[in-house]
Amino acid sequence: MERRVGTISRGIRCPIIREGDNLVDITVESVLGAAESEGFSLRDRDVIALTESIVARAQGNYVSIEDIAADVKAKLGGETVGVIFPILSRNRFAINLKGIAMGCKKVVLMLSYPSDEVGNALLTYDQLDEAGINPYSDVLTLEKYRELFGKNVHEFTGVDYVEYYSNIIKEAGAEVEVIFANQAKTILNYTDCVINCDIHTRVRTKRILRENGAKIVCGLDDLMNAPINGSGFNEKYGLLGSNKATEDKIKLFPQECKDLVLDIQASILEKTGKHVEVMVYGDGAFKDPQGKIWELADPVVSPAFTDGLIGTPNELKLKYLADNDFANLSGTELKEAIANSIKSKQDNLVGNMASQGTTPRQLTDLLGSLCDLTSGSGDKGTPIILIQGYFDNFTTE
Repeated sequence: MERRVGTISRGIRCPIIREGDNLVDITVESVLGAAESEGFSLRDRDVIALTESIVARAQGNYVSIEDIAADVKAKLGGETVGVIFPILSRNRFAINLKGIAMGCKKVVLMLSYPSDEVGNALLTYDQLDEAGINPYSDVLTLEKYRELFGKNVHEFTGVDYVEYYSNIIKEAGAEVEVIFANQAKTILNYTDCVINCDIHTRVRTKRILRENGAKIVCGLDDLMNAPINGSGFNEKYGLLGSNKATEDKIKLFPQECKDLVLDIQASILEKTGKHVEVMVYGDGAFKDPQGKIWELADPVVSPAFTDGLIGTPNELKLKYLADNDFANLSGTELKEAIANSIKSKQDNLVGNMASQGTTPRQLTDLLGSLCDLTSGSGDKGTPIILIQGYFDNFTTE
């Protein structure tokens, strides 16, 4: 029978995950239990995805603000430290900032403007235009910022992040100076010891700072990349991808977890005979049209995945075929012609006009975005996602 449904994304409920839990068993039991309960069956090339949060929690990968402070003091000297280009987030960065400030006597906080790296806005471009400010060259003090723009709160959170971050630093016992600039080397007018907190531009920022005379440069990936007094750590990403756990503790991005996805894949194959793909996902990679926030605050969408998820889609654009190659056909003839084109398509369609408009992104980034939207970030209770039919096409039966 011809299949009448394409891609299906299901949130799978599972127990609340605690440190030390066996995620292989929990994931397999939860997916198979959902299949039995809801009356569906697994198929080859289904995708099972686990949110990075439950992976890190099962690993027990946590650090305290005291751990962060000790690492900052040891690596940057404990005096005046520049903290540049942080994202504006209570969940993602505020607790990190508290730990950083505890390891310094003074923090020079340099915020990018009009927004942070992932789109959280301090200001609008219209405000900058009206004030005659060039964000590519102008450096603003806190006093000048307040004089020109007053108090600005985030559209969705209602937080004035300038005030919020300043208070965190002061309450941690450090002096604070706030400036607004978009050129990394600007911070070197204030201190030569710098923590660059940007995520996706971090390598370039480190290079610019070092080329312009910085004495010490650490990215967030260079902090908590080894244990402090038995703490958690992430050798590859450090504090990047961390989330608030409590008021004085954060959960790091998961440690190496390729074995986890391979073990889940093997267990499903043993129990069902189906070869599924498995991945761990964090933030999706998409932009909100209202708040202009680009969701990806993690260093990568997927820190681990099975080999069947390597690559990008290789798809033809059906509407292009219908409007161009087969513009003179309709009904059954059109359907058959398009089906034949799909069945005979090349393994690599790069540069082929019939593939224009298809999404040129990695499979894991596309799937991770779908998973993130399905699981949500609140109380849905579905940190495991099952995606079926993603690799189907118009000809799949």
